[in-house]
Amino acid sequence: MPDMKLPAFFDDVPALRVVDPLAEMLGCAEGGVFEYCYADAVRLTGHSCPTVAAAYWLTWRALHELYPDTLPQRGGIKVEFRDDARVGSTGVVAAVVHMLTGAAGSSGYKGIAGRHGRAGLMRFSPGLPQSLRFTRLDNGLAVDAAADLSLPPADPALDALLQRCAQGNADRQALAELGRHWQERVRELLLDLAYDPGVFVIRRVEPRRSVANSPLINLTPRHAA
Repeated sequence: MPDMKLPAFFDDVPALRVVDPLAEMLGCAEGGVFEYCYADAVRLTGHSCPTVAAAYWLTWRALHELYPDTLPQRGGIKVEFRDDARVGSTGVVAAVVHMLTGAAGSSGYKGIAGRHGRAGLMRFSPGLPQSLRFTRLDNGLAVDAAADLSLPPADPALDALLQRCAQGNADRQALAELGRHWQERVRELLLDLAYDPGVFVIRRVEPRRSVANSPLINLTPRHAA
């Protein structure tokens, strides 16, 4: 069987290391530590595109924001989506996010003796200000995340090649050229624009103050006797 050859820039995208207590308990990995790379997201979805790239990188950025001094805990994160899984490419994004965080919908892993469950950690929340919200279960820290994939602008040559290939009118040379253009766009997103705030948005969610900690409000009329 020939070796699988992936674009060289995949190796330049930072990997994500997480610790999974369930994996440690069941002896799946020493210390429960897993390392995921962008190529894993490509293998999972079967393709490399700006959407898959954004799903991987937003999750990477969000988890490093939530866990600045320790490995992110897989299975210890709730993920909310502003759009339903049936809308656009949300389902593809959800698949990548599930792989990296362990968060799952109602059909996910139920756990062992009430522990390590992942079902219900992925939810649809239409009122979110951004596309995604990642929340730590242990302390409630949360970040909102979104990506603007309109940057960089699409290459006109890419659009023409996509149309030819979709219509079945492309030869092997055209297919190869399409692949080069397509992956160059992905490379630019993941490497050149990885920390561009106009492309990838990661924002801390301010914790809600409890009523007990809120400042007192004087409801007495100003001119009351």
